[in-house]
Amino acid sequence: MGKKKQGKQKNSEKLPRLSNKVYEAEITKLHAELVKLQYWVQEKGLKVIVVFEGRDAAGKGGVIKRLTERVSPRVFRVVALPTPSEREKTQMYIQRYMQHFPAAGEVVIFDRSWYNRAGVERVMGFCDKKEYVNFLQYVPGFEHYIKESGIILIKYWLDTSMKEQKRRFKQRIEDPRKVWKLSPMDLESYKRWYEYSQARDNMLLATDHDESPWYIVPADDKKRARLNCISHFLSLIPYEDLTPKKFELGDRDLTNEYDDELAMEELHVVPQKY
Repeated sequence: MGKKKQGKQKNSEKLPRLSNKVYEAEITKLHAELVKLQYWVQEKGLKVIVVFEGRDAAGKGGVIKRLTERVSPRVFRVVALPTPSEREKTQMYIQRYMQHFPAAGEVVIFDRSWYNRAGVERVMGFCDKKEYVNFLQYVPGFEHYIKESGIILIKYWLDTSMKEQKRRFKQRIEDPRKVWKLSPMDLESYKRWYEYSQARDNMLLATDHDESPWYIVPADDKKRARLNCISHFLSLIPYEDLTPKKFELGDRDLTNEYDDELAMEELHVVPQKY
């Protein structure tokens, strides 16, 4: 398997920020295309895995949210696994991920994945050197097996600058709506910027290959990152528009008509506060 050098990333901050009007117009178009893709995946029985990795605070959650917010959660399933249980720690490393793999007609999106071994586990010492080296050695073969089984595997790495990561972390600290996004691991990743950079580079060198490449998403501009990533994802799976013809409501059947408005005072109604 040939290894490819990672090209220099373009700095999206040099581009003008997208206006909300332009962004909303473009994301609406992409959402409509994702619905078409959903029908195609179901009709053709496709099995798709999308892996999202990247810097902490790079915006993975935002991309995943926009990717899935207008499609069925029964077709587009998001998997974000917690810390492994004591039982899972005794299993084969990849085992806890494989049980979430797609059946026919499903797209499974991993918010972090088996690549934790090459990132946080390596940097924080949660695995030993032998486990780490074995992972980098064997994961290309594992991904070959995934592809051979008929699964479409797509891998994204969201990258952000040191300056932008700091800004987002500070925003999370100060915003009560976002403070839940911070964890001790996030704070450690902030301190260990260059250790994570080295782990990322080693991972890309070992696991970026023609059969299953990594796609790098510059993510300092969240809006552009979301649009670019979703557009790119759509380009990787050829599909046709199989959406049903326009539905018609027709007429209501009033055969069993009766007064179906129950007395509100007899029910537990949510107070009209706003």
